[in-house]
Amino acid sequence: MGERRYAEQEEALEIKSLRRIIAAYANYHDAAEKDVKRYERSFKMLPPAHKELLFHLGLKYQRLRWCISMNASFIMNMLEAFEPPFDMRQYVDVDDHDCGEGMHGHCHADCAHSIERGDFSRSSFSVNNFELHEPDDCLRKDRKTHELSRETDNRNEVVGMEGCAQPVGDKLGASQGVDKSCNGVKDVNAESNCQDTDCVAYSADENVTQLEFMAPSLPLDVPPIDVDKVRCIIRNIVRDWAQEGQKERDECYKPILEDLNRLFPNRSKQRPPSCLVPGAGLGRLALEISSLGFVSQGNEFSYYMMICSSYILNHTQEANEWTIYPWIHSNCNSLSDNDQLRPVSFPDVHPSSSGITEGFSMCAGDFVEVYNEESQESAWDAVVTCFFLDTAHNIVEYIEIISKVLKDGGVWINLGPLLYHFADSYGPDDDMSIELSLEDVKRVAYHYGFVMEVEKMVDTTYTANMKSMMKNQYHAAFWTMRKNASRSKARKH
Repeated sequence: MGERRYAEQEEALEIKSLRRIIAAYANYHDAAEKDVKRYERSFKMLPPAHKELLFHLGLKYQRLRWCISMNASFIMNMLEAFEPPFDMRQYVDVDDHDCGEGMHGHCHADCAHSIERGDFSRSSFSVNNFELHEPDDCLRKDRKTHELSRETDNRNEVVGMEGCAQPVGDKLGASQGVDKSCNGVKDVNAESNCQDTDCVAYSADENVTQLEFMAPSLPLDVPPIDVDKVRCIIRNIVRDWAQEGQKERDECYKPILEDLNRLFPNRSKQRPPSCLVPGAGLGRLALEISSLGFVSQGNEFSYYMMICSSYILNHTQEANEWTIYPWIHSNCNSLSDNDQLRPVSFPDVHPSSSGITEGFSMCAGDFVEVYNEESQESAWDAVVTCFFLDTAHNIVEYIEIISKVLKDGGVWINLGPLLYHFADSYGPDDDMSIELSLEDVKRVAYHYGFVMEVEKMVDTTYTANMKSMMKNQYHAAFWTMRKNASRSKARKH
């Protein structure tokens, strides 16, 4: 009885957290509209002579509204395609003072490279319109966790996996209800044609009505930090899935892919090597690794990320299907209004046409909880971490688990800074934050049996606006280490 009550409490917290995330997405349009109204109030305060000088700002604010409506159109289509792992009609009256998710706004330069910690723990993540198969390396849920997702809105299919979905393959389901009018690359200049037409513009009340089936009683008072997370997702789309993000992908992903290609030269289609990608974000790096001929599994903790990556991977019908306006939310450091309001089309590749290897999957859940299992021990030929290590409460635990899941002789490739996400956590319940220097991180890795093979520093940015007057640059650590179990000094538990 006690175990069942605990499971129900866990489920209630996760539903409450997910409802809050859905509300943040649904509130995108109204939150952005508040910003535009603030700009307009400031403009009205100007003396008449200054207003005359800046008369063009009135048109800019209308263009901003049009861009906002296009972003909101994509977001609403994405939410309508999302199948929650729980019956969201439950626990509507649960106290909302604590939403069970980390509220730390620690950001990587222009945007957080991990949107937040604590979105969910170990929920099943179903994917619309796609025939799912359970990967061999995907953890099965324990009996208690399985009970949490036995019912999903009376749907016919239940994904019996530990938050794992095989999102791309020979068949992609058609996107349902996608209104591509006034959107998509075919209409890059559609802004001028659509401003006076019936382009989509959502209000908070309309959002709640459309999403009532998945999350009744969505909160309308969305905290600013949640608004920022949604805007970060939009910028992450550029990094992972737009041509404009190619420079960052070349800086961060290309060295990793080149080393994997070098280290596994004779990849067999019958028995391809396996690669785990913790902190996979929107899934592009995991997809690229799969396209190299690896059985690749991305792991992501954030529902903000997983909702978006699932939509891109599963509901994209063609390359450059969507157009968003990612840079509209800041007037600072813009070279011109046209630069700030420029469109970005995505995805630059059609995921299902990218030559992926059978077994590609995305696994939703906390890295420590999902992979610190006996079934995962010595399960992977390679682990790739990109802008991930510093998301840990305890980086030693991350390294210990990476060593545990790798086969003896397996390789760990890492790229990223050490901007610890919980370093500035203040409050009555301080989060643990173990903040090591790069030298200490390597020393811990050697303790767990890793041997350095390649090491260098890589200069890169993270979700940077390439046409901004300001960019934050990282001098990120890159290494390739190989696990040599005989050299490990760690005690076996």
